[in-house]
Amino acid sequence: MDADDQLTGIDRVRTMLAQDVASEALGIEALEVGIGSARMRMTVRPDMVQGYGTCHGGLVFALADTAFAAACNGRGHGPVFAASAEITWVSPAFAGDVLIADAGEHTRYGRHGVTDVRVTRQRDGELVALFRGRSLELPERPAPTAPTARTAPTATEGGR
Repeated sequence: MDADDQLTGIDRVRTMLAQDVASEALGIEALEVGIGSARMRMTVRPDMVQGYGTCHGGLVFALADTAFAAACNGRGHGPVFAASAEITWVSPAFAGDVLIADAGEHTRYGRHGVTDVRVTRQRDGELVALFRGRSLELPERPAPTAPTARTAPTATEGGR
């Protein structure tokens, strides 16, 4: 991969994160984005705490998933999507805790990849969760073209 591909991939990640209203609503911040790596931060707000007084596990997953997406898309090729993911919660997080998600691409094979994310508590470095995501790179989408007389559907093919 040359420097232009790397720049294109990092630019695509920045654009993706700038348009990610879900992560923005959760207060997830990108600290570092690289080729196959990312570091994100989220502060656990009182509205993120579930009935037992700990951060809802789905929100820890969302933080890890955002770091995963950023790490996977740092290459200058087609868009990369999650094929599957799993998480193991190790210790609880509480309102006021600042969580750090460190994502690193473990392996890449063809259009597939495996990325690991460690979520830790910033103040003491304690492990909160381990996340493993499997990704699939899609080819670049072709630019849409206007239908021509030859490609436009006919009335019998569902056209009007």
